[in-house]
Amino acid sequence: QVQLVESGGGLVQAGGSLRLSCVASERLFSINPMGWYRQAPGKQRELVAEHSTGGTAGYADAVKGRFTFSRDEAKNTVYLQMNSLKPEDTGVYYCNGNRYGIYYWGKGTLVTVSS
Repeated sequence: QVQLVESGGGLVQAGGSLRLSCVASERLFSINPMGWYRQAPGKQRELVAEHSTGGTAGYADAVKGRFTFSRDEAKNTVYLQMNSLKPEDTGVYYCNGNRYGIYYWGKGTLVTVSS
C-alpha cells in the first residue's frame, strides 16, 4: 500500500504561481511512473505531467512551458511548479504513482485560478 498526500493548492490570480507537493509513504525509486493529474468541474480527470525513473518529464500540451515536474528522492516528494496560471487551470490536482503494477492516488488538492 502506498499513501500519497498532496498539498499546496489554493486560490491565486491569473498569472500567478503555485507549487504543489506530493509526499509518498514509500521511496520514490519504487514508484514508477509518478504523475500529476487534474479534474476540472464537470470534466474528466486528465494527465498534466508524468515522470518515469531515468527519463524526462512529459507534459500535457496545455501546460507545456508553464508547469515543471520535479522530485526530491531524499524527501520522498514530487512537486509540480505551476507558473503563469490561467483560469482554465482550475481544478483538483491529484498525485498518482505506480508501484509493482498497482496505481495509487492521493486525495487531491484544489487549485482555483481567478481571472
